[in-house]
Amino acid sequence: MSTAARRERASTRLPARTVALYATGSLGTGGYATVPGLVLTYFLTDNLGVAALAAGAIVTAAKIWDVIIDPLIGAASDRQFARTGSRRGFMVVGALALPLCFALTFAVPPSWGPVAGAICVLLAFLATATAFSLFQVPYVALPAELTGSYDERTRLLGWRVVVLTAAILLFGAGGPELRRAGGDPVTGYLIMGIAAGLAIGLGMWIASRTADAAARRTGQVAVSEHPSGLRAQYAAGVQALRRSQPFRALLGTFLLQALATGTMLAGAQYVATWVLRSESAVTLIFLALVGPALLATPGWTIVARRIGKERAFRIASVLFTAAAGTLTVAVWAPGPWIYAAVAVAGIAYAGLQSLPMAMLPDVISHDERLSGPGRAGTFTGVWTAGETIGFALGASAVSLTLAVTGYVSTVAGASAVQPASAVTGIVLSFSILPALLMIASIAVLARYRLRRADIEA
Repeated sequence: MSTAARRERASTRLPARTVALYATGSLGTGGYATVPGLVLTYFLTDNLGVAALAAGAIVTAAKIWDVIIDPLIGAASDRQFARTGSRRGFMVVGALALPLCFALTFAVPPSWGPVAGAICVLLAFLATATAFSLFQVPYVALPAELTGSYDERTRLLGWRVVVLTAAILLFGAGGPELRRAGGDPVTGYLIMGIAAGLAIGLGMWIASRTADAAARRTGQVAVSEHPSGLRAQYAAGVQALRRSQPFRALLGTFLLQALATGTMLAGAQYVATWVLRSESAVTLIFLALVGPALLATPGWTIVARRIGKERAFRIASVLFTAAAGTLTVAVWAPGPWIYAAVAVAGIAYAGLQSLPMAMLPDVISHDERLSGPGRAGTFTGVWTAGETIGFALGASAVSLTLAVTGYVSTVAGASAVQPASAVTGIVLSFSILPALLMIASIAVLARYRLRRADIEA
């Protein structure tokens, strides 16, 4: 890309249509992150009768697969971009394949037994994860190519997170409602899987059109080489981590925060059922979390413009830590006040989603100046793998906590009584554990050194 083209890309305001198309992709990313994170472990333990530890292992195995393939997809996306000028091909394949794979994940009946059911869910979820990664990795790479403006990236990702939080609200509240609409758990989960899968795939397909806009704005990209072998592709990701200190700091922060929020997400259904004593209370928990987040996202965009993304990100992290820590009181005094604490966490959550995603394109463009353009896919492949690790380990942490504290699994239609130790473990996995992880992430964030002047230089 020429110097003139780079300057034009940095100064031009993104059209509203481009912002809207890109933001629509969060209908897919929000649905994929929310529905499995919210109900998959619960589906395994309380519908198929799979032991809590085994359920956590299934979710973790699928996420490990993501970690393996994401860097490969990132490198392949860079090659496709250099060859065709667009990243859209992989995005479309993922959008078309995901609905079927997602529906199959929740189509397994309890009559097959825990072992066969667990295996089938694992295979279907592996296929779902593959389809989603084909879309997600190039999708995250697009902001660095759509604009070079520090504030336009914040605007672009801010609107993306508005749609993301709306999608989390839609799927988090609507998913359980669809499950209950089936009349029985088996039919309910199948209806939920089909409807959610179609909605996710549609959002992904619409957002794939943004790749063409990125291609037009970027122009011809000259890259000296693209790794083609498996070893070379993984090595490219390792090299990106080694040469970019801002990337290491931002990725480490985001990984720990994905682990923290993934832990809360996986524990929400258990809190509703065994702490608030209402399975349907999970809908209210999501309303409390996502409603404030939907309203707060534009506010975080304004704060970031005034004081910088990194300082706004730190404030959001501290606020989330305080809200999560407060929830520990539910061990001794559960009650409706939990919704208020979750609402405060929701305000912070909006910043935790929009700000690091707006900082990632800054990191990529900073590396472009030092190492040359055309490697955004390599960065986002590693980034997506890190995010996946965080959310996977979050679900695993909840499953491990349940197993250690004596949680009793059951099948659909049967009832169980949980020991007090298991209820305590549920609360701690929803409160103090996320708070400690957030504290660790704040320490890592202190090492992030890029500022507005570094990007606009």
